[in-house]
Amino acid sequence: MRFRTLGKTGLEISEVGYGAWGIGGKQWQGGNDADSLAALRRALELGLNFIDTALAYGDGHSEQLVGEIVREAPGKVYVASKVPPKNRQWPARAGIGIEDVFPYEYIVECTEESLRNLRMDTLDLQQLHVWNPEWIDRDEWKRAAEDLKKSGKIRCFGLSLNNHEPDSALEVIETGLIDAVQVIHNIFDQTPEANLYPLCIERGIGVLARVPLDEGALTGTLNEDSTFAEGDFRGWYFRTKERLRDVVAHVKPLQTDLKGVEGTLPEIALRYCLTAKAVSTVIPGMRRVTTVESSCGVSAKGPLPADVMAICKRHAWDKNYYD
Repeated sequence: MRFRTLGKTGLEISEVGYGAWGIGGKQWQGGNDADSLAALRRALELGLNFIDTALAYGDGHSEQLVGEIVREAPGKVYVASKVPPKNRQWPARAGIGIEDVFPYEYIVECTEESLRNLRMDTLDLQQLHVWNPEWIDRDEWKRAAEDLKKSGKIRCFGLSLNNHEPDSALEVIETGLIDAVQVIHNIFDQTPEANLYPLCIERGIGVLARVPLDEGALTGTLNEDSTFAEGDFRGWYFRTKERLRDVVAHVKPLQTDLKGVEGTLPEIALRYCLTAKAVSTVIPGMRRVTTVESSCGVSAKGPLPADVMAICKRHAWDKNYYD
């Protein structure tokens, strides 16, 4: 496993991190706690030392599983979590004030609840789970971040950006008040590369690249007749036959163009993210040991060659299935 520095924080984290949404158990069906714990343990055995969870993932269940594994780990494991919007609206909506989403006391209380779930004294990175640039001048989030750092409850503070809105962080990065951003980045959504990533490099901001497999589209396993268990998030994300047909229509040509390139499509997709110098870690969801082994293995392979990157660049796809 290779390691990268999380922006200017000085934290040396594994370039493949653990996305822990799926182990929360509510919106991703087909897993169980035993499999999740086994996957987490295997990830740490392979050198992974960064886990991204959230209070909203299974109403704290993901945090509880993560905490169990971190407590038994022989070495340092860095843990990031997130404060859910108080109004429970993902993404943040324009025109809704921060007092309805992230009031000061709420940010502090959620952080303390996350620490109880994890049974930890300090979070390495706390993030707001949505962001609206209209809030940039408001005192609530700034004071909460400052006070949580002063009290030792968090080391670093960041933002998880709204889906497909990487430029929403440009102004707040310039303030110097955040340490990291979490953003959707994959072969289909290459938009962070234009403006966000250059600024993150310039200002020393850590980057967590999320949804590297486009919620499963870039696994290459979906077809027009794919179905999902009731309550599974993917059933909502790919909720029409038209969407599944569109996915197949975009994935098949990508697979054809990548024929002969070493690795599976998911492995190439992870390496695509890691080829970006701004990315500190890529955080695929991993609920099974086999997925952990495949994902962690891409670190040793390094960045994609220029010719393979050129192929991937041609497959950018402007869509938003979160609407």
